[in-house]
Amino acid sequence: MEMQPSTQPAATQEIETPPSSRRKWLKKLYTQRHIQIMALLGIAWMVIFNYIPMYGVIIAFKDYDIIRTIAEAPWAGLTHFKEFLQDENFVNVMKNTLGISLLKLLTFPLPIAFALFLNEVRSLRYKKAIQTISYLPHFLSWVVLGGILATWLSDVGIINDIFMALHIIDKPISFLAEPKYFWTIIITSDIWKELGWSAIIYLAAITSISPEMYEAATIDGAGRFQQMWYVTLPSIKATISILFILAVSGVLNSNFDQILVLRNSLNDSASNVIDYYVYYTGISSGRYSFSTAIGLFKSVIALILLLIANQVSKKLNDTSLF
Repeated sequence: MEMQPSTQPAATQEIETPPSSRRKWLKKLYTQRHIQIMALLGIAWMVIFNYIPMYGVIIAFKDYDIIRTIAEAPWAGLTHFKEFLQDENFVNVMKNTLGISLLKLLTFPLPIAFALFLNEVRSLRYKKAIQTISYLPHFLSWVVLGGILATWLSDVGIINDIFMALHIIDKPISFLAEPKYFWTIIITSDIWKELGWSAIIYLAAITSISPEMYEAATIDGAGRFQQMWYVTLPSIKATISILFILAVSGVLNSNFDQILVLRNSLNDSASNVIDYYVYYTGISSGRYSFSTAIGLFKSVIALILLLIANQVSKKLNDTSLF
């Protein structure tokens, strides 16, 4: 009779429990420690220089002077805001700020057009040359560019020489001494300095477009301009929307560095914007609470414009910051 081999009871296998999510998280954090340290340094910089100083905003609601601390200064409520709204310079300051900012906003499509046409340049050598020439002014400060512009726009400068040679004017004009030319100078010089640099993000967005889309458009008989209009522009619509929202929120920013360098007492009626007025009343006149109130007023308006532009973009393009 055949004996069946006795079977030993199977050993109970221990089921290893997976490491907890906390251990996984700590392990991943340690693996990425170098990147995390870099991120923490950026966060620390932002907290120290952007968030902690926001405590000083309460100066706008107090009668502050350098003798007392912020905590010791007496409360003034909305007095400084009312004072700004009733100030004799209010109308002129707002007119100049909105005028310059809205004109700059109208130039928003120029970097998009520049990026589109630069993308169509097939010669790599010419493309790099154009990029280098257009980017270069961005890396020069307004102190340097302001000096160059002041020389060019003087009554013995190259601009007067060209205009007189073309018989556009009969005698030299000191452009920076004439308020009527100031806005044009500001807008033109801003385009000259930032056009190439502003186009970089659009060029980056264009490079992410699949070549198959252009191939399909070519097969359908679309020319290069039609491809730009029906393929490239719709593909970078989200990028355009985000940057436009940011541009609208900064509509009260008139580029303080540029204004400070190019303004003078002769063109004051056209160059007195909010940013310069805050600097003048706060630093030169020592009206710290008043200037802080103006700055806070500007920030509140910027926040409102940001929310409106974000909501409009969300409704029209399904694209928004938040």
